[in-house]
Amino acid sequence: MGRYRGPACKLCRREEEKLFLKGARCYTSKCSFERRAYPPGDHGRSAQFKRRRESDFARQLRAKQKARRVYGVMERQFRRYYEESLQRRGLTGLNLLQILESRLDNVIYRMGYASSRTQARVMVTHGHYNVNGRRTDVPSMLLSPGDKIEVRNGSRQRTYFKELRTISAEKTTPDWVRRDSDALEGEVVRLPERLEIDGNLNEQLIVEYYSRR
Repeated sequence: MGRYRGPACKLCRREEEKLFLKGARCYTSKCSFERRAYPPGDHGRSAQFKRRRESDFARQLRAKQKARRVYGVMERQFRRYYEESLQRRGLTGLNLLQILESRLDNVIYRMGYASSRTQARVMVTHGHYNVNGRRTDVPSMLLSPGDKIEVRNGSRQRTYFKELRTISAEKTTPDWVRRDSDALEGEVVRLPERLEIDGNLNEQLIVEYYSRR
C-alpha cells in the first residue's frame, strides 16, 4: 500500500491549519506552520491576500483532502472506506469517520502509545504489537469492539517501551478505548461517537464530494 513520503509540514500549510502530524514537535516553536502559515509554492504567500471565493467543489475537495492527511490514507484506500461506509446502517459520514478511527495505527495513537499516527504506523509495521494475541504488521487493520492490543513480549525490553509506561500514563484517552499503561495493553470498548472525533473534520462535505462523482 502506498503512502505519502514528502514533508508532513507542507500538508499542514496546504490546509492552512495544524493537523498535528508530527506529534510533540507541532506544539513547539520548531513547527514549520508557526513560521510559514501560508500554502506552499511560489504563490502561497500571495494567496493569503488574493483569496477568491471558494466554490462548493473546492470546499468539498479540501474537506476530503484534510481527512485523508489527518489519518495518513491514500486516495484509493479512502475511497474504499467511503464505499464501505455506504453499506453500513446509519449516517454515511459518521460511518466513514468511525472506520478511520478503527484503524490499528489510529487506535494505538488514541491509547497514547504513540505521539502521532505516523509513529504508530511505524511501530505496527515493525511488528511490535499483537492484536487478540496474534502478531500483526498491518497499520490499516480495522478493529472491532472487544479487540485487544498489547505490546509483544519481545519488544517490552526496548528503551522506548520501558519509557512508554510513564509517558502514556500522563495522556488522556477517549472513552471508547481502554488502556492499561502498566501492562502496555488496551482494548476497543465500542465505536466512537461523533463528539469523540476531531471536530475540525467535515464529513458531510466529504459525502457530497463523492456523491457528485
